[in-house]
Amino acid sequence: MSQKKRILSGMRPTGPLHLGNYHGALVNWVKMQDQYDCFFFIADWHALTSDYENTALISENVIQMMIDWLSVGLSPEKNTLFVQSRIKEHAELFLLLSMITPVPWLERNPTYKDQIVQLNHKDLSTFGFLGYPVLQAADIIMYMADAVPVGIDQVPHVEITREIARRFNYLYGAIFPEPESVLTETPKILGLDRRKMSKSYDNAIYLSDDPDIVRSKVLQMITDPQRARKSDPGNPEVCNVYEFHKLYSDKEMVLKIDNECRTANIGCVECKKIMAESLIQMLEPIHQKRLYYEERPELVHEVISKGCEKARNIAQKTMKAVRSAIKI
Repeated sequence: MSQKKRILSGMRPTGPLHLGNYHGALVNWVKMQDQYDCFFFIADWHALTSDYENTALISENVIQMMIDWLSVGLSPEKNTLFVQSRIKEHAELFLLLSMITPVPWLERNPTYKDQIVQLNHKDLSTFGFLGYPVLQAADIIMYMADAVPVGIDQVPHVEITREIARRFNYLYGAIFPEPESVLTETPKILGLDRRKMSKSYDNAIYLSDDPDIVRSKVLQMITDPQRARKSDPGNPEVCNVYEFHKLYSDKEMVLKIDNECRTANIGCVECKKIMAESLIQMLEPIHQKRLYYEERPELVHEVISKGCEKARNIAQKTMKAVRSAIKI
């Protein structure tokens, strides 16, 4: 029997997880847990790169994120689920890798440039923000990951990790594999206002939202901008609510909505109400699992503790080999 390839990925605990997080990462993670040796971590140190002035909620966000992960079906028996800051070896490897990483590699990172523009209300002129790809590289190669699941826009992150691993191996001997990108497909899902779903835009539907909140938010969704009245024929292809129908409603309902929208036989409010109930039905088992873990916080802490112990054992072995290679 061939050994499973190891993958690693993480999320920053900046708040509750929403449908964009679910379809963008978690659905793929749940599928991968039967195919790979999976390491998934809560990147609380990474949360400091852009939110270093507001750290009060990070600890609670860590717990809530783990509950979200367990609620969507990530199994602690199949995966190593851990918290970054509890494995101090990440900081040591980050320090050592920062000594060999050329600054121009970091400055050309497209995400760095984009975030500087998008988050212009924050002071991101810090070494930590510029150097977060080095910490990210340490996170990945610490566990000798074969691959990292990413969307197409995140491939440059993995490429920087590959370059850093390659440079370390050249200088000190072959210790680290160069991780590959595993491209994951993500469905088109926008926020209530048709922008990217994001906490910062206040346009998200969260996995933890109860049915009444879901119904209220769905009614706020922007539909076909050219359809001013119910009697006007609509175009489902430009309607975000219809995209949600394709994800959450059954095929017969999707076809019905498509036809009745184009022929003005259904109004946007009714269409939204139908979609909201389909979405609520999808979220119901997630909510049930979330309630189970919310009532048993000791289980959540146990999952974190066991995952961190497993991750720490591997990290300690890695750093022993790294120190030997560097000869310090």
